Amino acid sequence: MIEPHAPAPPGVRPDREPPPPGPARLPVRPATGRFLVLACVFVCAACGLVYELELVALASYLMGDSVTQASVVLSVMVFAMGIGSLAAKRLRRFAAVGFGALETTLALVGGCSAMALYAVFAWTGDWGGVWAHGPRVLLVAFSLAIGVLIGAEVPLLMELIQRIRRQDAGGAVADLFAADYVGALVGGLAFPFLLLPFLGQLTSSLLTGGVNVVAGAALVLGLFRRDLTCRARCLLLVANITVLGVLASAAVLVDDFERAARQAVYGDDVRVAVRTGVQEIVLTGGTDGRPLDLYLDGRLRFAGHDERRYHEALVQPAMSGPHARVLILGGGDGLAAREVLGHPGVRRADVVALDPGLVRLARTDPGLSRLNDHVYGDPRVHVATGEAFQWLRGAPPATYDVVVADLPDPGMTASTKLYSQEFYGLARRALAPGGRLVVHAGPVAGRPRAFWTVEATMRAAGLHTAPYRVDGRDAGRTAGADTAGGSRAPRDWGFVLATADTRPPLRLDRFGQPPRTLTQAELTADARAAEATRVTGLRPSTLVHPRY
Repeated sequence: MIEPHAPAPPGVRPDREPPPPGPARLPVRPATGRFLVLACVFVCAACGLVYELELVALASYLMGDSVTQASVVLSVMVFAMGIGSLAAKRLRRFAAVGFGALETTLALVGGCSAMALYAVFAWTGDWGGVWAHGPRVLLVAFSLAIGVLIGAEVPLLMELIQRIRRQDAGGAVADLFAADYVGALVGGLAFPFLLLPFLGQLTSSLLTGGVNVVAGAALVLGLFRRDLTCRARCLLLVANITVLGVLASAAVLVDDFERAARQAVYGDDVRVAVRTGVQEIVLTGGTDGRPLDLYLDGRLRFAGHDERRYHEALVQPAMSGPHARVLILGGGDGLAAREVLGHPGVRRADVVALDPGLVRLARTDPGLSRLNDHVYGDPRVHVATGEAFQWLRGAPPATYDVVVADLPDPGMTASTKLYSQEFYGLARRALAPGGRLVVHAGPVAGRPRAFWTVEATMRAAGLHTAPYRVDGRDAGRTAGADTAGGSRAPRDWGFVLATADTRPPLRLDRFGQPPRTLTQAELTADARAAEATRVTGLRPSTLVHPRY
């Protein structure tokens, strides 16, 4: 016998979902409950944006190219938020317990994301093979997971706020998103101005996870506890306490973890590790006859074995000719200034450094100050702190006989505008009649297109150029490494010497201190070697159209 179907309740069609649960049984008045839900939306939005910015900042620090990393994180996360919103539709009937579990998971994943990403970079960065792109894969995985969890928040919060007091969908959405957007603003401002400078990347992400789990637990276990079974309340409470314990333990151990990770990245010889307001500076060696290496934000700025060859090749050809007034853009370590002061006739050397912390270290650190011959104690050296592009905009025209651009590699997004046509136009304006500009243009053999784009950009700015290169002699890493974690740096450096009048001759100054690592014959041969790699038809790089 076939049993007949039970009739559907009045007003409900059998082919539709059952009606949602009735109004929530709150321990407070509905107006107060609604305010608490919107406050939770505010806090969760702030935490979500901090997670996002943490991933962007750490990925840019570890992997370089901030535009690419930010694009990957943002695009993957927004896509994942859409997936999370769709997935949350199945949880609406269990909105309270679902939101509680969601926030617990998000706090754990988001709070530990920075530490996990740094650990993979530090301990597997030099494995190669399938692990060569481990940090990038993990970055995408965290962006996807965090995006899914953040995207699932809004539908569940919408369900909770409607259960407090039903209102038209448009009004509920407006209230919800207003709190969400204001929270995102607060989180976006708190990260660069409070969390990052005072707590650092790892501790700030752990603290954000703690705030996230407390906010979610307070809303669900405090406001909507009557909607949960006793078992659900106990499980959520245990899960929240566990996650808080994990985050608190990680925060206590974060300094030890960072020291161990730094040792894995830089080796056993880390002597100085400081974070300024601009970057992280790490010095290894420099005592007991060991060569001193300088890392800036995880990238090898110079290696002690090869730094003199790099700086002599950068400075010496430009000093052939009048050189009473010299401008050094970058070079806060003082090593380019050391080469400049080795030439008689230098009356003033202006150093424009972005990071005063690096200049302070170059003055006071025994190893680094010994390497730069204590140039910052020379009265001819004058230091200005600022960004090179902005400083050149206010520089007096036709002032300097020599301008030395000792700047990071053009392939780094943060440096792109310092290799633009507009930048070289400003540098050209600062040159006195007959003055020379020399630019570090990155490796020739490894990235010839970028090197010749620099040369084409300088020509587009009205300069006559003489490109050249020199080989590095260190069998290991050399200046310009993309990362500190075991990746090998290019084996050569490329430079471009330029003047505003005619093509400058590549020659060494006969009256200065003779270079230790460079001869005229080598310089001539290096210029021919660079010319053999020329890439033609390249367009100049500009501020609005970077081409590196």
